[in-house]
Amino acid sequence: MVTDKQIQDHRERIRDVMLYIREHLDEPLNREVLAGVAGFSVPHFHRLFTAHIGENISDYVRRVRLERAGRRLRMGAVDITEVALAAGYETTPRSAKHSNNSSVTPPVNFANSVAMPQPKF
Repeated sequence: MVTDKQIQDHRERIRDVMLYIREHLDEPLNREVLAGVAGFSVPHFHRLFTAHIGENISDYVRRVRLERAGRRLRMGAVDITEVALAAGYETTPRSAKHSNNSSVTPPVNFANSVAMPQPKF
């Protein structure tokens, strides 16, 4: 049986991993590295992360990267390929493919949906 103290410890470690992910989005983030950050074995980390967050680690990392890409597009980034690459995708079609499985709009679709401001002359 898991104690309240263990649950709190798990939450803190998962929170540390989430912070690490946000601070290292431009780096490869595989389960082995993230399990090491949490101090768990890979299988145990995967089970705990999914139980606490409600999505598996690869989906979480993908979603956080797509959210960042969306923010960059809203801030006026115009190179969709650059934004998609920064989100961790090799090509923009791949980012569109993955986002079909997510509630996050992919960079290329987001850019198409945003009305570009008209230049003032």
